[in-house]
Amino acid sequence: MRLLLRHGGVAAVPTETFYAFAADPFNPDSVERIFEIKGRDGGDPLPVLFANRSDLDLLGVSADPAVLDIYFWIWPAPLTVVFPIRAPIAASRGLSTLGVRLPASRKLRDLLSAVGPLTGTSLNRSGSSPLSDPDAIEAGFRREIALLVDGGKTPGGLPSTLLDATRDPPVVLRQGAHAWLGR
Repeated sequence: MRLLLRHGGVAAVPTETFYAFAADPFNPDSVERIFEIKGRDGGDPLPVLFANRSDLDLLGVSADPAVLDIYFWIWPAPLTVVFPIRAPIAASRGLSTLGVRLPASRKLRDLLSAVGPLTGTSLNRSGSSPLSDPDAIEAGFRREIALLVDGGKTPGGLPSTLLDATRDPPVVLRQGAHAWLGR
């Protein structure tokens, strides 16, 4: 799977909420492919899922360790946090910030430990609801994704909460599955 993703493949992986398009966050072709599949404007950055604190350094996250400690006290959880990064990567779409999440799904964290950080944007066509059923993903995306990691139906519900930690205090950009109470 690592080789497939590192060479531009796009996979579908189950998260603690919905399935997500997973691709190499450093590969511009992979990131562009996700926008093509979704039928979405390619300007917005893509969130990145990770498994280990050291992955944040690999992604270029530039945040004080004490600030990161706050989020690692909460993570793993359906909480995507936007941090500054040292230099843009493909998933950040030219921005010097990146949304990252340590997912609550143990199986997904194990996969991420094996292959490294991956994009984690909801699996859907632009304007449609995110998908939680692997059968629906197979039916609607079989020719566009290289791999479906079938974890059964996911819980669905709300997407991850999106929090901008580049501001002090952090600002909720999207209320979701994690109830952010502030710090």
